[in-house]
Formats: sequence, structure tokens, C-alpha cells
Amino acid sequence: MTKIRGVILDVDGTLVDSNDAHAHAWAEAMSEQGFHPEFSEVRRRIGMGGDYLVKETLNIDPDGEPGSSIKKRRKEIFTSRYMPSLKPFPRTRDLLEKMRESGLKLVAASASKEDVVKELLKKTGVVHLLEDFTSDSDVENSKPEPDVVQAALKKLGMNPDEVIMIGDTPYDLEAGARAGIKVIAFRSGGWSDDDLSGAAAVYQDAADLLEHFDNSPLNR
Repeated sequence: MTKIRGVILDVDGTLVDSNDAHAHAWAEAMSEQGFHPEFSEVRRRIGMGGDYLVKETLNIDPDGEPGSSIKKRRKEIFTSRYMPSLKPFPRTRDLLEKMRESGLKLVAASASKEDVVKELLKKTGVVHLLEDFTSDSDVENSKPEPDVVQAALKKLGMNPDEVIMIGDTPYDLEAGARAGIKVIAFRSGGWSDDDLSGAAAVYQDAADLLEHFDNSPLNR
């Protein structure tokens, strides 16, 4: 069995407690354009790319109007109304420090705008522990397409069997699988174990994985 040398880290819902904030921002942006989907319909799609979320929730063209306006406004609402109060999950930095001490190289994987990714990572206090991070400029298609995972893998400069991903949604699992990478799943993003079936292992959050680090897929 090939030893794990690198870790790809999803950001929203995995490092930062931001999934509900994203869902509220999307719902509010849609409401401003006259759409009123059930909050649960928006929330269960958090983790997939904005284009897919708009199309599947509203059944409209995400690149036409009002799709484009909704996407733009969603970012404005998220960064101004919700970003300031976001926090990392407990012991996130401790987990990443443990991974680095174990010789693992880390890359954060997101398809959000670069300024948003930078601000989210700044809140975690882990930027200095990362080799690099991805943003929308690194990908053509967002999750569940594998582009963001492949971009992170490229930044690590490793083979898929040397890397594991940590995520929190079924879309992370699908993207990882399509890139040939195993995924450790966290429940912290709001998904059940049934939703996360197929993961290499499932933990509650960063603190839970840290507590069980020695027996986790990261240490095999």
C-alpha cells in the first residue's frame, strides 16, 4: 500500500463553519430576484458549484439573466453579511499542525473567488501550514466535477494514490472519486453518514479526526 504523502483540504464546511452562511446568502440573493425556494432545497446543494446550484434549484440558465445577477449578489451578501462572523471548526489548526508534523504536505481546495478563499483561510489561522490553495482561476468546472481536486493534486505534485482528501459533502466524495482520490468525510458540513457513504472514513470534525489520528487513513 502506498503511503499517504499529501492531503487536499476542502474549505467550506470542513475547515470553516460556513455552509449555513452560504445557503442563507444564496436564498437571499434568489429572493431579491423573485425566487423563493425552500431553504432546505438550497442547503442540500451547498458544496456543489454555484452554476450547478442555481440550475438545479431554480431550473434557469446560471450564465444568463437573472442567473448571473443571483451569483454576483450572492457573493456580495456572503462577504458583507456573513463572512465577518465565520469561525473555523474547533481544533482545525491543531489538526493541520499534526499533519505537518507527520510529514504530510497540505493544499486547500476551493473553486470560490480567490479573495474569498484567502479570507476564509485567514480565519482558520492555517495559511502558513499550506503549500498552496486553489480558487476559481484554477478550474473550468466546479464540484461535483473533479477539476478542483485535480488542480490541488497538481499543486502537490503527487500521484492520486499518494494523496487523500478531506471534505464534508457528497460532492466532495464524487469529485474525489472521479479524480481517483480517497476521501475522509466530516459530518461538520451537515450531512449524514448515509450521505457520506463511500468515504474512506467518517469523523465528526477536525477535533474528532485529531483524536483518532493514529488509527486514521492519514497514518496508514
